[in-house]
Amino acid sequence: MWIKQAIAVALIVAGVLALAYGKFSYTKESHEANIAGVEFSLKEKETHKIPVWAGAGAIAAGTLLLLLGGRK
Repeated sequence: MWIKQAIAVALIVAGVLALAYGKFSYTKESHEANIAGVEFSLKEKETHKIPVWAGAGAIAAGTLLLLLGGRK
């Protein structure tokens, strides 16, 4: 039973974070080179937007799971 509650709370927290930030970014690929003692670095950064409906849906699903998860 506590697993359902933990999943519900995680969904709610993820939904709130999605609505608060709205996007996330990460480094996709990194290339490094050392030519004649000079170091070069190239990093590709990816940014993805999180739709508002996804954040609100995660909050709604977490809330429903939390409210209805304890019933048998």
